[in-house]
Amino acid sequence: MIRTRDLTRSFDGRVAVEGLDLEIAPGEIFGFLGPNGAGKTTTVRMLACLIAPSRGTAWVNGHEIGRESDAVRATVGILTEMPGLYDRLSAERNLDIFGRLYGLSAAERASQIKRYLQLMALWDRRDQPVGGFSRGMRQKVALARALLHEPPVLFLDEPTAALDPEMAKTVRDLVAELRQQGRTIFLCTHNLDEAERLCDRIAVMR
Repeated sequence: MIRTRDLTRSFDGRVAVEGLDLEIAPGEIFGFLGPNGAGKTTTVRMLACLIAPSRGTAWVNGHEIGRESDAVRATVGILTEMPGLYDRLSAERNLDIFGRLYGLSAAERASQIKRYLQLMALWDRRDQPVGGFSRGMRQKVALARALLHEPPVLFLDEPTAALDPEMAKTVRDLVAELRQQGRTIFLCTHNLDEAERLCDRIAVMR
């Protein structure tokens, strides 16, 4: 489902990721661990076609990054360290905008937005601007956004960061449920216990 060959990215001559080779099977939860600055987030950003590699290539769900970037973006959901939401808009409006970008119909958007905001315990606050939300609440809206179009591949960068223990458990249970549905999940985490509970395999970036 995910394959990389010599995937490399440099910033102003400084190498962030060098010569990465990976193969991740369909339906696998793949844990990606490493210290800050190891290149985990840069790898996710390349695989989700948010930035281009400096060298090498990768395929996600059969689509080559760079050459078929729109197809890759349509087939993945991504949760980054920074939620990247529109602060002045409500949680519901934020999700509606991204649902439109994913090509969901009005009925599909309404159904999916309600489903995931209820799951994240935010349905009662759907009309409030996300700029007034706590970091944990913003994280939950961003996770709902990643799941909105039911993508076969999910990139989750520290999905339980800033969440209280109860909601962190909800997210871990959701990840386990998504695996049962056959989703492929690329999970970046610093939480070794979380990785051990959820992941089929683990790679460590140095």
